[in-house]
Amino acid sequence: MYMKMQTQKITVHVPCDLLRDAQEQTGEGITETIKEGLLLLQRSLVYKKILEMRGTVKMSIDLKDLREDKDRPWLQ
Repeated sequence: MYMKMQTQKITVHVPCDLLRDAQEQTGEGITETIKEGLLLLQRSLVYKKILEMRGTVKMSIDLKDLREDKDRPWLQ
């Protein structure tokens, strides 16, 4: 299901070569290239927060049982 996102029209001054290289990488126009860059930044911030939580979440998985799990078809 597609949710309509609220948008904001902006003016951005960026180096021409940076924009050209980014557009070549995405194969898209300016708007889609900028959106993809912003999404990558957003994802990296979320990933950083997840890494900061490392070791703070209690897991109920027994590592010994997990390592001894023989139902792994990719190992056969």
